[in-house]
Amino acid sequence: MSKFPADIFTENDDIDPHTLNNLGPLSGMAGVWKGYPGEDVAPKENGPDASVISDTIVLEPIDPQSNGPQFFYGLRYHQQVLKRGEDGLFHDQVGFWLWEPATGTIILTLSIPRGQTAFAIGKAAPDAKSFELVARRGETVNGICSNPFLEHAFRTEEFRIKVTKHADGTWSYDQTTFLKVRGQDGLFEHRDHNRLKRVGKPKPNRAALKADVREKAKKAAAGKKKAASKAKAAVKN
Repeated sequence: MSKFPADIFTENDDIDPHTLNNLGPLSGMAGVWKGYPGEDVAPKENGPDASVISDTIVLEPIDPQSNGPQFFYGLRYHQQVLKRGEDGLFHDQVGFWLWEPATGTIILTLSIPRGQTAFAIGKAAPDAKSFELVARRGETVNGICSNPFLEHAFRTEEFRIKVTKHADGTWSYDQTTFLKVRGQDGLFEHRDHNRLKRVGKPKPNRAALKADVREKAKKAAAGKKKAASKAKAAVKN
C-alpha cells in the first residue's frame, strides 16, 4: 500500500500562513546569526588542515509551499564563512531548511558555487532540540550531485549535519562530509562546526503579513459596525 494519498492534486486550503509559528524543530532558528570561532578541517596533500572560521547565516521565513496535498514550512538561508587570515569568502552556501508537519521530516537543500548541490533528509519531533540529516551519493531522494572535477578528485560519498538548539538561545551545527580524495586511502572526514548567536530578528513571511493586514481590517470594520449600532441605539433612547 502506498504511503501517499490517491489524490495527488488537491491542495490543503486550511494552511496557517504564519510560518514563524509553525516551524517545528526549526523554531527559533529564523533571523541573522554570527558564530566565532568555528573550525573547518579540510583535506590537503600532506594531511588534514584545520582552520579557524567565522559564520554569518541569514535564515528568512518563506510562505508555506504545497505539492498537491503535501506542504512545507521553511526558511530560506544564506551562509557565508570567512577563514581567519583571508580576505575573500572561504565558503558561500544557499538553500532551504524545510519542515513537513505531516511526516515529521526535515529537509536541507544546499548549493555551493564550487559546482555542487545536496539534498539531506532527517526525522524529528516538532519540539526536538537536536536533529540530524543525511545525504548520500547515488541516492535519488537524498542525493549529492557534483561537477566532473569534484567527482574525479574529491568525490563526496556522504554528508551529515547535526543541529543542536541550546537553552541560551544559541544553536550549533556539526557537519561531516565524507570524501574519497584521489590518491589517498579510505575516506577523509571533512568536518565543520560552529555555535551561532542571533544578531538580528526575523521578519514575518509575506503571506503572514497579508493575513495580519486582512485580520486587522476585519476587526476595525467590526468595531466600527459595533460603534455605529451603539450610536443608533443611543439616539432611539
